[in-house]
Amino acid sequence: MQQDIVVKTKSSDEKAAVPPRQGSKRPKKHFEFSFLLPTKVPLNELLLFSKHLSLMLKSGMSEIESIKIIRNQIKSRGFGKILDKVGIDLENGQFLSESLSKYKGTFGELFVGVIKLGEISGTLPENLEYLAVETKKKSELHAKVRSALIYPMVILVATLSVSGGLVFFVLPKIMPIFTSLKVELPITTKILISSANFIQQYYIYIGIGLVVFIIGFALLLRIKVIKYVYHRMILLIPIFGTMAKHYNMANITRTLGLLLKSGTKIVEAISATSDTVANLVYKESLKKAAEEVTRGEALYKRFDKHPSLFPPTVTRMVQIGEQTGNLDSNLAYLSEFYENELDGTVKNLSSVLEPILMVVMGLLVGFVAISIIMPIYEVTQGIRPTTR
Repeated sequence: MQQDIVVKTKSSDEKAAVPPRQGSKRPKKHFEFSFLLPTKVPLNELLLFSKHLSLMLKSGMSEIESIKIIRNQIKSRGFGKILDKVGIDLENGQFLSESLSKYKGTFGELFVGVIKLGEISGTLPENLEYLAVETKKKSELHAKVRSALIYPMVILVATLSVSGGLVFFVLPKIMPIFTSLKVELPITTKILISSANFIQQYYIYIGIGLVVFIIGFALLLRIKVIKYVYHRMILLIPIFGTMAKHYNMANITRTLGLLLKSGTKIVEAISATSDTVANLVYKESLKKAAEEVTRGEALYKRFDKHPSLFPPTVTRMVQIGEQTGNLDSNLAYLSEFYENELDGTVKNLSSVLEPILMVVMGLLVGFVAISIIMPIYEVTQGIRPTTR
């Protein structure tokens, strides 16, 4: 009943003057060619879209006008093409959520769902403002995780570069000396020479093997069981497992709180949240939670069964929220809490990894250096000055 009222208001406000038959052909064209459009859009573009659209709608502009103005501000060509097609859909009398749902790979289930709720309840500008805030937080969260991985990658590249320079540039020049002296080489030198010879002779096959391994691993992760085990293993890795838990808890509590705040029923909110979670372990747990809540059980009881996934702090806050009716507020507090926890973990990561990486780098470079220096030292020790 409520949705019918919105439809009538929508059509009268937008004044779509396109005949029904012509309007029905547009979605078909989208269905045929939407796969050519990008499935990922930078979060800053989504932030710009939701924030500016909210401000324009609040100022009294129509959706069509707002989309056209935002389209001219978007730098991404792919996202711009999507907005062009969204503008055409709006001119044909479609809902904004209906048009965006054709590009769920770009906007996500949560984004489309919150906009749909805003259209039904008449709070679209407010819901878009929520999305802008949450998109900004999500972008900041991604940036924190990326910054945590930069330092280890720099150390790894530096270590491989130094070792590779010694093996491919220094070792080949002194190899003729080792072979001409015909002395017994240390075991470390033999290992290094054998490894260097193997890499130099079969580097093409090694490169192909690495590419095949990466592609094969990516294909294996498409199998749900293997991907589930992989995601479970990530949660068990020291430091990185803690980061993954904090990241997932921040995302889950923020998304669930946003949906509840926008008026979504708790079962639908839990299901929609599970669709936005990338980690299959948390995804499956949330799906089962939705089933249990449908049967009348409290959400916190599901969390309480899996303390390794949902810490006691989360369980307790959810329990209090369900009992007092402030679940969305408590979830918002939890999202802020775990974002701060993740921020602290990221900041401490470099101090924890630095000594470990330096030890590994020292061992690897030291092994290469000793393997080169030891034979030279033994040869020089074997040389005795002649006496007259």
